[in-house]
Amino acid sequence: MAQQAQLQNEAARQYSFLAEMYQDSYFPNNLVDKGKAILVQLCFDIEQQQPKSLEELYALTHAATDQFNDLQEEFYEADSEIETAARDCIGTDFDFVATAYGFEADIEELIATRDW
Repeated sequence: MAQQAQLQNEAARQYSFLAEMYQDSYFPNNLVDKGKAILVQLCFDIEQQQPKSLEELYALTHAATDQFNDLQEEFYEADSEIETAARDCIGTDFDFVATAYGFEADIEELIATRDW
């Protein structure tokens, strides 16, 4: 699993991913950890692949969104779900990542493949 402290982007390295979800006991921390790992890996993917266009960025964010889609079942099994507060939190963090890496992206397009 990617370690956030190893990110090159200072803002991403210091950011508290999914902070609102960690603060809400409705969301199991072990599953929020998995969500955080998806976002940190997205940062690594951006640093490694260095997308030059929004289309290239969206390809990376859609792959990460698909991972959140896969995680949704685990939330259900833990009597939780990716609901409105989680959607807002996750979407905000995707937007943060895009901005931290110099993109002015559409937040809805960043997570367009979501099914939560």
